[in-house]
Formats: sequence, structure tokens, C-alpha cells
Amino acid sequence: MSLSRTLLASIMHVNRNMGGSVINSYHLCLQIRQTHRKSIYKTEAKKIRVYAVNRYWEYLKNYDKILEKRFPAAMKVYRVFVDGVKEFMKDTKEYFRIVVILNKTNFDFSKLLRREIELYHQMPKDMRKVAPILLFSSLPFAFYILLPLVYMFPKQLLSSHFWSLQQKSEFGTLYLKKRLIHNKPVFRHLQTQLDYLKSHPLYYHWGEVLGKIGSGANPCVKEVIKCKPLFTGEPYHLLYLSRNHVVHLLKMHELHIGWFRRSRLAERAFLLKEMDKAILREGGVHNMPTEALRKCCYIRGLNPTNLSNEEMICWLTNWIELTSEVDRNSYSLLLHAPVLLSYNTPSNWVLIYPPK
Repeated sequence: MSLSRTLLASIMHVNRNMGGSVINSYHLCLQIRQTHRKSIYKTEAKKIRVYAVNRYWEYLKNYDKILEKRFPAAMKVYRVFVDGVKEFMKDTKEYFRIVVILNKTNFDFSKLLRREIELYHQMPKDMRKVAPILLFSSLPFAFYILLPLVYMFPKQLLSSHFWSLQQKSEFGTLYLKKRLIHNKPVFRHLQTQLDYLKSHPLYYHWGEVLGKIGSGANPCVKEVIKCKPLFTGEPYHLLYLSRNHVVHLLKMHELHIGWFRRSRLAERAFLLKEMDKAILREGGVHNMPTEALRKCCYIRGLNPTNLSNEEMICWLTNWIELTSEVDRNSYSLLLHAPVLLSYNTPSNWVLIYPPK
């Protein structure tokens, strides 16, 4: 302490002799030292901030991987849902583009591809099914409630856009099975009306066709086409079918049983015929890839599981041969084609009556 006082006294004495320049130099040194220390502190603080930001950014980039490691099932559902929304929005835009084209051309389907007609037929149903879920998910915190629900009930709450490949196969088979169950009631209705045709020239031929189906065989397509006049008037024209017959036809074609039943059945027949015409425009069934063949069989009521490409091509060729003979007045024949052409097909039969 005495040494510091002595040093300070000496500096003051020298400073008086030199006119105060020593004190000024001393203060300048202190300022330089403080500035240097502040510069070091700022540099170190900046390094720390940069390090923290970089670490945080790396954490954010890998956040989905962290969640996937901790919650694999939930993240899988989340990814499927997000990808499904993208696919659904893509198809929705495509659907409205098709609607605009049809409105401009007075509903001329000749310019559309088979895939576009299939989309035009399917999307309204998918939009009605998915719209409540998408609207609900936009509410605050609703997504956290929604995610477990769509995980537990994907078939009931979501469309095929949101399903995995395994779910598409599984749910598609279940939906087709529900449709095929109505084949038998439709066939019984056809049999019931046979007695009213005793005076018709095609009575015996039609009886043979129904007899083949009843005995476990499928009639050939030419035999079915020969019976076309029966479906242009009473009792098999759409206007003459009984209420119960119409209900089973609707369910067989995966249509709801609400309003305008016969009109919607006629529209279904029209779209099926337009799809078949589009297939011919695109080169025929022989030029279709396997997945397209499977989808076409599914839409028309044939279970494509375990069928070879050749079997699907043969069946679709017969189907298109039949639809080529159908006109607006005989749409009922086209609507009954799943029963007339594939009632006893093994792949359908196994689906309805699985081996024990």
C-alpha cells in the first residue's frame, strides 16, 4: 500500500515537472486497455452467439429425425398424412380442370384420357369424405386430436390418397367384397322376372344364360349381347326395375342409395362406357400396364387378385365387346354386366366365400 502511494506520488511529481503529459498518457493507456478488453468480450460473445445459432439450426434440421426416433409410429402417420394432402390437392386441381374442359365442350368426353374419366368419377366421393377432416385440421390444436383418429380409422375417415400401399390393397379388397355381396340378390331379381318373358322370342335363350350362371359357369359375351333387347324395355329396363333391385344395383356399383337413384345408375353406365371408349382410343387393353389393368377390373367389379395380365386382358376385352353394343336405351345391360360376365369367376367367388 505504501509502495503504491509512493509510486503515485512520484508520478504526480514527474507530471508537474512535465506539464501533465504523464497523467494524460496514463489515462490513454487505461482507455486502450479497456477498449481492447471490450473488443475481446464482443468477439467472444459473437462466437458464442454464432455457435448457439448454428447448434439450434442443426437441431431444427434434424428435429424430424429426432421425433422419428422417439415417436416412429406417430411420425409415420404424420408423413403419410402430409403426403396424402399433397396428392389429394393435386387430384382436386386436376378434377376441376377436367370439369372446366367438360363445361366448355358441352360434356364431350372424347378428348379425355381414361385416367381423367376415372378421376372425374371418383373425386367427388373422395372430396365428400375428406373435406370434414381437412376443415377440422385447420382449427387450433385440432391436428393433435385428428392424428390419432386418422391413425385408428384411415378407411372410414380418409381417401386412398392417404393410404399406404398395403392399406390400398387391403381396403380395396374390403370395398370390393362389400360390392360383390350384392351380386347374388341382383341375379335373383333377374331370375324372378324370367316368368314374365314366356311370350318373348328370347325367353329360352335368356333362360339358358341364367341357367349357366346358376350352375356355376359364366356365359360367353356373345350370348349376353344377344339378350340386349330384354334390357331395352320391360322388365329389365332401368325404369321398370323394382325398388329393391335398384338398391342392390346401386350398392353393387358402390353408389349411395339416396336421391335420384335411377339417374345416378344411368350416369354410372354412361361413364363406364366412356372409360371403355377411352381405352380403345389409347390403343386397347393390350397396351395397358399391369396396375391400370387391375384398376379397370376393380372398377368393373372383378377381383384382380392373383389374376395374370392375360386373364385380365381377356376379361376386359369381353367387357368392352359388350359395352360397344350398349346404347343409351340399354344402359341396364351394362349395369348388370358384372353379374352376367363374372358372377362365377373364381377370384370373385373366393372373396365372397373364403375357404375355411
